[in-house]
Amino acid sequence: MEKSHKAKDILQIDVSEAKLTAWQEIVDTMADIIGIPAGLIMRLNDPDIEVLVSSKGQDNPYHPGDKESVWESGLYCETVLKSRDKLLVPNALADENWKDNPDIKLHMISYLGFPILLPDGSAFGTICVLDRKENMYADNYEKLLRKFRDLIQADLEIIYMNKMLQDENKQLTDYISEIKTLRGILPICMHCKKIRDDKGYWNQVEAYIQKNSEARFSHGICRECAEKYYPDLNL
Repeated sequence: MEKSHKAKDILQIDVSEAKLTAWQEIVDTMADIIGIPAGLIMRLNDPDIEVLVSSKGQDNPYHPGDKESVWESGLYCETVLKSRDKLLVPNALADENWKDNPDIKLHMISYLGFPILLPDGSAFGTICVLDRKENMYADNYEKLLRKFRDLIQADLEIIYMNKMLQDENKQLTDYISEIKTLRGILPICMHCKKIRDDKGYWNQVEAYIQKNSEARFSHGICRECAEKYYPDLNL
């Protein structure tokens, strides 16, 4: 995807309160339907990963704003971000690869998560659920998480496109302003040819045009001046 900005740069802007409210409903619904203590939307803020939205419940140990260094951490979400694929861990205590992961300290021994991607394919974060007991997470629950993940990615696409339109509109406004500036009547000194700006300061022609347009100067010499100042040149 070729854009004037990369999506991951554009989406450093804050997600709107309206979107966060909608995403809160998503994680609360996940936790309620699946019957688990923690439903999360995690946001990658390299090199950290942060809890962006967390389901509401007394047994949920995760809170918005909690963050940890993600790379080489052993976190469930690290594997999801690296693989860009689903991760299902039914019981970390019974799995040699997961029995020492950091979430064990919070007694979260099962995990199901999916990556959330930006429009350019880079990682925004993850959507996941965690449980204090062994959980195989039925196929319907996987489908539910995947559907909610798709809704969030659609929201991110809208945020991205709106930002692109705002940037393009600003550029267009700037171009129109430049055109109006250069098309107006410019006070110019009849002797030194300096131009007076709207604040009353006199500027060299080159400086004024460079400041008020995207034009840049490359100096040369015309035939008349060459003949006048450099008569020995053979032009």
